[in-house]
Amino acid sequence: MKRTLPILAVLAIVVLFIGTLGFLWKQGQERPEEVQTESTEIADIVRKTVATGAIVPRNEVAIKPQVSGLISVLHVEPGETVKRGDLLAEIQVVPDSGQLANASSSVGSARIRLAEAEREEERVRGMVSKGAVSQAALDQAQTDLALAKESLRGANDTLSIIRKGASSGGGEVRTQVRATVGGMVLSVPVKEGQSVIEANTFNEGTTIAEIADMTDLIFQGTVDESEVGQISEGLPLSIKIGAYPDKKFQGTLEYIAPKGLEEGGAVLFEIKAAVTEQEGTFVRAGVSANADIVLERRDQVLTLNEATLLFEDGATFVEVQGAQEGIFEKRAVELGLSDGIRTEILGGVGAGEVIKRQ
Repeated sequence: MKRTLPILAVLAIVVLFIGTLGFLWKQGQERPEEVQTESTEIADIVRKTVATGAIVPRNEVAIKPQVSGLISVLHVEPGETVKRGDLLAEIQVVPDSGQLANASSSVGSARIRLAEAEREEERVRGMVSKGAVSQAALDQAQTDLALAKESLRGANDTLSIIRKGASSGGGEVRTQVRATVGGMVLSVPVKEGQSVIEANTFNEGTTIAEIADMTDLIFQGTVDESEVGQISEGLPLSIKIGAYPDKKFQGTLEYIAPKGLEEGGAVLFEIKAAVTEQEGTFVRAGVSANADIVLERRDQVLTLNEATLLFEDGATFVEVQGAQEGIFEKRAVELGLSDGIRTEILGGVGAGEVIKRQ
């Protein structure tokens, strides 16, 4: 038994050694080359560039208040359609204490001047009746009286505007915010009770609502500077919207920015294109989209996959299968338009030929 164990161990080592040598020999043998082939086909070649952007309304208007105060009532919500002149909100004016005091003081002063002008007019009228003064003095007194009345009216209007935001004589009510254009209400960024500021020289004012015509949409995006020289106004666009992956929208390029903007080290140019409305589909403002701009195309031409091409010394070749399978011959080919995957073949190979993939 003691002699058998060493013999078995030696045999195991010999078998393992021989097996390892066999495995290494097998791994070192050359494997037959797997040849993949492609065939020439008749197809369309389209060279295009892709612009990224979004779908936005052509005209979007932000409605601002004419007076500062608090939102007392909101009459619209996002998604509603309004016409020009429709009431959007009402504002409660919170008068400034200093302005209110000055306006009240002006009204009091105007009343005093009016009372004095009335007394003077009555005194001069009595003197004219007695022949003590000329008619010109009465005319002057009556003019002063009219001016005093107008001054009081203006002071009362100023006080009314400060208190209520509207003139006491009627007319436009500035506390009522109305739509200046017709369309759909896209957003109402304020709430009832919120303070708002009127638009003035130093402040753009608080936006009450944003309104746009959702039947007139455009694609707004950017293209790289390397491609902006290849596009022009009037080119057709095929637009894909992320929210509608199964639909394609058509457009026409209308605008190319004359100046580029640098973003992330690249210079981009803004473009705009009118979007053709598709019946039965409501496109929301701001959805992301990609636009394919066709730069050049060839319809129904002989094409070949670019993975089969060989480039040597400035010339282009392919390896075409001969009469015997597995035997390929090198041929020079003349290329045309390429879309980055397939290329147009102008000469060198014919339709249906089998070509080795490199």
